[in-house]
Amino acid sequence: MHMRVFIESAVLLFVLLNPFLLCIYLLDLIQELNVRRFGRVLMRASVISGVVFVAFAWAGDAIFSRVLQVRFCAFQIFGGIVFLVIAIRFVMVGSRAISSLRGSAQHLAGSIAMPFMIGPATVSASVLAGTRLPMALAALAVAAALSATVLTVLVLKALHDLVRARDERLVERYVEIVGRISALVIGTIAIEMVLQGIDSWLVTRG
Repeated sequence: MHMRVFIESAVLLFVLLNPFLLCIYLLDLIQELNVRRFGRVLMRASVISGVVFVAFAWAGDAIFSRVLQVRFCAFQIFGGIVFLVIAIRFVMVGSRAISSLRGSAQHLAGSIAMPFMIGPATVSASVLAGTRLPMALAALAVAAALSATVLTVLVLKALHDLVRARDERLVERYVEIVGRISALVIGTIAIEMVLQGIDSWLVTRG
């Protein structure tokens, strides 16, 4: 029973982390950094995210209600607004918009972890894992999902570098088009996050 729930929890978190979409967010880093440095940055971001996910798996909604004294719906709405801003800038400017939002290179790992990896959906999945599994298995599910995400992104980075070496202009044009199209999807998801937060708020008031 635990094994089935463990697999479901790890797969759900992996799907929500969405390494393919994460590559779109990290396009400028994928293009600028070599595999080794990019891997180090991504690993640090995954460690930061893992600590946050395990904390939410252990404490659940109590972190919001008791520690932060806010409602989870507020986190959903704010997270949706952040992703909406990112999506709009990506559509208008392209991948350069992400680097301007992310800030200086000294803090890459933290800025990748939040908001690109740590968001309302992934936090909710962590809380769910904590409620359905013993703490050790919940933490292992988080670790498995993050490891699979990092490995997938690194493979995609390696493929990008291989293809780009052969036809750089074609790859850059393709990546820019796909990035802008993906930003439209991201913006739609962001609006849905805001609406879900509003729905949750209305339920608590009703």
